[in-house]
This record gives sequence, structure tokens and C-alpha cells, in this order.
Amino acid sequence: MGWTLARLIAAQVCIHATMAGMRMAAPLLALREGYSAAAVGVLLALFALTQVFLALPAGRYADRHGLKRPVRHAVVAACVGAGAALVWPTFAVLCAAALLTGGATGVATIALQRHVGRAAHDATQLRQVFSWLAIGPAVSNFLGPFCAGMLIDHGGALWGMPAGSDAGYRAAFLFMAVLPLATWFWVRAVQDMPSVIAAGGPRPRAWDLLAEPGFRRLLIVNWLLSSCWDVHTFVVPLLGHERGLPASVIGTILGAFAVAAAVIRVLIPLVAERLRESTVVAWAMVAAALLFAVYPLMPTALLLGACSVLLGFALGSVQPMVMSMLHQLTPPQRHGEALGLRLMTINASSVAMPMLFGTAGVLIGVSGLFWIVGAAVGAGSRVARRLQDAPPLAHHSS
Repeated sequence: MGWTLARLIAAQVCIHATMAGMRMAAPLLALREGYSAAAVGVLLALFALTQVFLALPAGRYADRHGLKRPVRHAVVAACVGAGAALVWPTFAVLCAAALLTGGATGVATIALQRHVGRAAHDATQLRQVFSWLAIGPAVSNFLGPFCAGMLIDHGGALWGMPAGSDAGYRAAFLFMAVLPLATWFWVRAVQDMPSVIAAGGPRPRAWDLLAEPGFRRLLIVNWLLSSCWDVHTFVVPLLGHERGLPASVIGTILGAFAVAAAVIRVLIPLVAERLRESTVVAWAMVAAALLFAVYPLMPTALLLGACSVLLGFALGSVQPMVMSMLHQLTPPQRHGEALGLRLMTINASSVAMPMLFGTAGVLIGVSGLFWIVGAAVGAGSRVARRLQDAPPLAHHSS
């Protein structure tokens, strides 16, 4: 499975890097054209908005058709979205590109995760493969913005244009329009797996999964931890601005978090046999609560960076465990639906939470926001501990 997994990770990196690069380049172009911060906030929200509505249908589609057909559609949508921004770099088209590239990434992610989960043979291998697969977004969140930034600054030089010119942005959009083709290159040689959808009989509703206590607890835990990720990304720049830290230092603090999250995902496969999912998640929630309690009290950038690294270790360990539990809790013919519900929950949170954080930050301050979210996550660790007793749904949800 090693070479196949490597191909799937590379495929995920390419399409996710397209969205990550567009998510940096499109707002920068909008700001350069004089659009307000509120307009840019709407633009950023659109990258997650399509995934809220597409996640569940995409999961069902993957359950019916497997890996290649959803990924092929996703590649086409991502190429069209970035290509439209290349040809017509207006704000309306940038919004459409955000919807298309965000939705494409969500569809491809569900199909890839479902395929990897079905290919694993036991719980240990589930933890291992999802740890490796989770490295993909960390790589692409660096690769996409880095390449886009370099092309924006230097791509125009090929035509004798200054840094940040239209030619630079067009070069970045061209790269993002071509990059998804590499996703199809990596996926096309992967052997698809036979469908496990039973013929005949009424199709269960996806929402029936939420009636199962184990699956419902898993979504609650995943949402709480996703909110931690969102609040850290949102609040650290505000906290750094309050302290008068340079942008490069704030970026380094956030970068340290991303690197730590990637490192822990590399280490998990080495000790996967000795890990228990519910225990790892519960301890990660306790650690996140404690770190959020002390984070705003740190007086120096170095100590803020240390908190960021520790938080990256804690939160980075969660996704492989959640994905492993999700595949153990749900029957094979409903993995796509379950993944769709999970992605829909996370992206609905990513759309709504920044607005909520912004309002709450005004009312209670940055420190108060850290403490409230930390308290909620700490309380949620009790829910995580109960996940170890959740029975699989295969006997009564198929």
C-alpha cells in the first residue's frame, strides 16, 4: 500500500495547494484593488462555503462511484476556477474561483480519505495511514501560499513588470490552474475499489448517523478541536498586533504551529500500535485547554512561540485519531456520508466562527476569547473519553 498511499498524498497536496494559494492570492489582489476588509472576509469565507453544501452529496457520490470519478470532477472544477481568475481577475470572478477551488478540494478530500480508509486492514493501520494522509494539508498550506507569493512578487519580472503587478498575479493564477492536473496524474493509476452499496431497498438518510450517540459525540469533539484551530489562526495575529510584534514574528509563531502539527503526524505511525484513539483525543483536549489558559499571559514572542508549538503537537495528533474512529464507527457503505457530515460540520464552523470570534473579541477581549474556548474544549474532554465505549454502527445502520 506504500506506493499507492504516496500517490494519494501527492494528489491531495496538489489540489489542496491550489486552494491554499488562491486563498492567499485572491484576497491580496482584492485589497490591492481597494476592496474593504469586510469584502475580503466574505471572499475568504467562500472557500469554505461550498464545502458546507457539497460535502454530504460528495460523500454519497464517492460511496456510489469510488475514487476516480469524484476526483476527476474536482480537478476540472479547480482548473476552471483558477483559470477564470487568470483570464478575468475581477472581484466577482475571484469569488467564483473561491467557491470552485474550495468545493473541488472538499470533494477530492472526501474521495481520497474514503479510499484510504477502506484500503486499511485494521485499527492500527487506520491510525498509520490517516497520519500520513494528514501530512498532505500541512505541506500544501506551505507550498500553495509560498509559490503564489513568489510568483506574485517575481512572475511579472519575466515581462519587465514590477513586483505585485497584474502580470505577477496572472502568473500565480496560471500556476494554480495547472497544478490540479498533477492530482489527476497521481490518481489515474490507482486501482479503484469495488462499490459496497447494497442494491435495492431504501437508502438510509445521512442524518440517521447523527442519531447514533457514538458518531454524534465524535462530531462534537471534532467540532470543538476544529474551533481551537480556527481561534488560534484568528486570534494570534490580533494578539501579536496588540503586543506590537512585527508581521514576520507573527507569521513565524503561526508557522511553528503548522510545523509542529506536521511533525506529530509523522511520528504517530511509528507508535500507532500503542495508541488508543479516545485516549489521545481526550489528552489533546486537556492540553489545548491548559495552553489556551496560559497563552495570552505569555509576555514574550519566544514564549508565545513555545505555546504555539505545544498546541500544534496537541491539535495535530487529533485528525488521524478522529478519522480512524470514524471508519471504525460507520459501515463501509456509509464512509463517504460520514466523511461528508464531518467536513460539512468543520467548514460550517470555519464560515461562522471568524465572525463570531470577531464580535466576541470586541466584547470580551482577545484573552477572554482564548479562555472561553479553552474552557469549552476542556469540558469536552469528558465526551472524548466516552468514545472508547461507542459500539460500531455497522450492525444497525447499513
